Amino acid sequence: MKQNTQASLRLFCFPYAGGSPHAFRAWTDSLPDWIELYAANLPGRGNRLNEPPYTSLTELTQSLAQNIECYLGKRFAFFGHSMGALLSFELCRQLRRARGIEPDYLFVSGHRAPHLKDIAPVHNLPDAQFLEKVRELNGTPPEILENTELIEFMLPILRADFQLLETYSYLPDYKLNCPLEAYGGLEDSETGYEQISAWRDHTTNSFAQRMFPGDHFFINTARQSLLHQVVRALSQLNVTAAGPQSRVGMLWSEA
Repeated sequence: MKQNTQASLRLFCFPYAGGSPHAFRAWTDSLPDWIELYAANLPGRGNRLNEPPYTSLTELTQSLAQNIECYLGKRFAFFGHSMGALLSFELCRQLRRARGIEPDYLFVSGHRAPHLKDIAPVHNLPDAQFLEKVRELNGTPPEILENTELIEFMLPILRADFQLLETYSYLPDYKLNCPLEAYGGLEDSETGYEQISAWRDHTTNSFAQRMFPGDHFFINTARQSLLHQVVRALSQLNVTAAGPQSRVGMLWSEA
């Protein structure tokens, strides 16, 4: 995909554990012309297969903050699902500390608010037990877990991502100043209404919560409804570009 130079806002998307930019590829055709989609391609996946995945969220966030700078020439927003929600939240705080800037909007999806206690760690369990726990948590797409060859390839990445999440330690800081929307799945057994609602404690600006039909991967099964809500929220920023444009996106391969 190629860059849309006419877009007035960039939407940076951050994936779930084990996820890649492909998790957001189908979004491009459903977004209006004035939104340019960038999907984070983290080490260990995509065209970065030879790079070891991060096991520290702090280190990954610092790396992202350095490499995202050249993409911030336009207004921008963050969307993160599951692991990506926590990553995008901490990236907001890192950018504020380092550059005094925040996104125009933060969307977090499928993850409890960062100050809430997490589940017991599983990343250091033996392979069979680890994969069973991953399956129970419903945080990894079934098509990965049911493919023997693929799961053998993905296992180190999944372990690294789970270690990154499970060793994360929330540190209190000033609340964000950007609008924040938090999304959840009505049938998500691990992240319920109250855990999603608790995100309201992390912004001084407007907060909205939306629950969609589906389990942890409602971002796939309820994609059109979710994207309608994202576009509706971003439209309120008055960044809509006028005139004919080609709807294109660009995979963000930095990290």
